[in-house]
Amino acid sequence: MRAFVDLHCHTRASFDSLSRPRDVARAAAQRGLTHLAITDHDRIDGALEARDHAPAGLAVLIGEEIKTTSGDLIGVFLERAVPPGLPPSEAIAAVREQGGLVGIPHPFDRFRNSLARGEELGALATLVDWVEVHNSRLVGRGNEQAGLFALEHGLPGVAVSDAHSVLEVAVSYSVLEGDPSTPAGLLASLPPTSLVTSRASYLVRLVTPVAKAVQRVRGNGRIRPGDTGSRPGSGAGLGSRDPAADASSDDPVAALDEPDASR
Repeated sequence: MRAFVDLHCHTRASFDSLSRPRDVARAAAQRGLTHLAITDHDRIDGALEARDHAPAGLAVLIGEEIKTTSGDLIGVFLERAVPPGLPPSEAIAAVREQGGLVGIPHPFDRFRNSLARGEELGALATLVDWVEVHNSRLVGRGNEQAGLFALEHGLPGVAVSDAHSVLEVAVSYSVLEGDPSTPAGLLASLPPTSLVTSRASYLVRLVTPVAKAVQRVRGNGRIRPGDTGSRPGSGAGLGSRDPAADASSDDPVAALDEPDASR
């Protein structure tokens, strides 16, 4: 079986996205993805909603972008959210306790919460399952550096969209041989047979600061360590939304989208 997989994507459950989970899932299916990991920041309720509304032929993997004390990690195949603010080794252990897998996102991105911490990053290489060697939102030489890091440490490299808007979904992804629907299946399918890579346009990325402002007004800012009032998976932030707002997408670039089902 050939699978088309994006292991890093966001919905409006994240503090910096306005994309409805069902719209993200629909776009992924229309563009030919077979597997999509929804990895919102420090919560999994958006991933659960996307899975509930996933079209036939698309498997939504429950994931999270976890903020650790040293930078971000990706956890996939989660049953519950991993709280932010843990040391990387403890966050990885929390994912492993659930039977999940762990990846390193944009490790050399100078502008985001990345794990490029020299010796610490090298030590974590033995604890993770893949590293992003192409992140469509990364600016600069970070992808090239990540590729060299993956090669040096014998880690599979994947390509991801890191989509924060519907327009970005599936702009980059990995092609795998096998069925990555389970942790064992994904591990067996790595490394990818090929990477399909592209870049998110700078125009689309301008939506992110707008999304952050809107989410702050809605009270859906970034979850802080120790904040249990709106824990991931509880539906807080999504469940309290105005039903009228759910009737149409909040994503300001979604209306520009013309899905490509050619892949």
